[in-house]
Amino acid sequence: MTTSTTPALDVLRGMYAAEAEYLAAGGTSFEPLAPFFAPDVVLHQADGLPYGGTWRGHDGLAAFFRAMGRTWAAFDLAEQEFLATTSPLVVLTRVRARARATGRELEFPILQTITVADGRITEVRPFYWDTAAIAAACA
Repeated sequence: MTTSTTPALDVLRGMYAAEAEYLAAGGTSFEPLAPFFAPDVVLHQADGLPYGGTWRGHDGLAAFFRAMGRTWAAFDLAEQEFLATTSPLVVLTRVRARARATGRELEFPILQTITVADGRITEVRPFYWDTAAIAAACA
């Protein structure tokens, strides 16, 4: 992980900390995450994923995080490399996850572009290398 900082990177790191808090609390309230996302935020997930589709606004992101909680028993950001530290940020993350429905464990990369404006995340576009393998592990 890079040790440099930019305003956009500070927002992203704050969101990751809030996400960890959210997951530790069992995903019961979107409240810790809300300040990091613009009210009109858009998250684009690959359609082939169990939580695929386009999620809009705080209500959409709250529903997305609930769907992630139903899908994964564990979803750890094992390693992160910040490839671009100004908006749009580019982050390569190695994930270690365990599917809730099957108990299968996976390790896979996600490359994300994350746009930050006025101190809030406005758009997230994650790219998965193999959505079919993830969907199969979760089914």
